[in-house]
Amino acid sequence: QVQLVESGGGFVQAGGSLRLSCAASGRAFSNYAVAWFRQAPGKEREFVAAISRGGGSTNYAASVTGRFTISRDNAKNTAYLQMNSLKPKDTAVFYCAASSSNPLGSRYARLYNYWGQGTQVTVSS
Repeated sequence: QVQLVESGGGFVQAGGSLRLSCAASGRAFSNYAVAWFRQAPGKEREFVAAISRGGGSTNYAASVTGRFTISRDNAKNTAYLQMNSLKPKDTAVFYCAASSSNPLGSRYARLYNYWGQGTQVTVSS
């Protein structure tokens, strides 16, 4: 198993930046693809970005492409989500997820078997 803990959320004005971190403990972090999902109040959880086990492959939701960057440091057992040019519609709880079955990363939540507790991101206009 792997345990995931997100951090870095907070309150920021539109146009600002935040960097989220996802710290993993337990089994080898490099065995897992990692993704970020988010859930806004009253809405379903949605895919944001994913990164492969080795970090060489990434994919993004269209709504964040060009603004967000996912990365990972397997030596530090940590994944990151750099968020720039934030918009009020980015306001949500952001969740980190890890998948042992899909090495390249996926946008489908059902393929992720480990989840963090979430971190709140609030963007004001």
